[in-house]
Amino acid sequence: MKKAIYPGTFDPVTNGHIDIIERASQLLDHVVIGVAASPSKNTLLSLDERVSLLKEVCQPYSNVSVEGFSGLLVDFAQQQKANVLVRGLRTTMDFEYEFGLTTMYRRLKPDLESIFLTPAEEYAFLSSTLVREVAIHGGDITQFVPKAINAKINQKLSNK
Repeated sequence: MKKAIYPGTFDPVTNGHIDIIERASQLLDHVVIGVAASPSKNTLLSLDERVSLLKEVCQPYSNVSVEGFSGLLVDFAQQQKANVLVRGLRTTMDFEYEFGLTTMYRRLKPDLESIFLTPAEEYAFLSSTLVREVAIHGGDITQFVPKAINAKINQKLSNK
């Protein structure tokens, strides 16, 4: 069985992430969306909120589950008994960063393979950071995120 981890902070999950999740779910037997706690990042949404929202938007994919984690990704992969990492690549800068990570993962867990998926062209520019910035400054993010995510971010920002 090919069980994969698609890790990320997902703050917030974007339509680009959903595109990668959908395609990974078609390629692999099971995909675990690993939502990183990322305490060093100043996230807009809490880990529990990000996990809950991802569970909601991933309901259509029967072979996708969502788990929060902290610590090393390779330890989480081992705990999940996953043998594949799914990573999204948008730009050459992403490639350079991911190449370094993949080399480190191989040193730490040699049997963990990485696969890279590029998003559909309409999402190639999209990042959680950009979406967060647009939302924080009052911009409309409806075309960049699923409806549930948009509603949660609007609610969160209106309470600040």
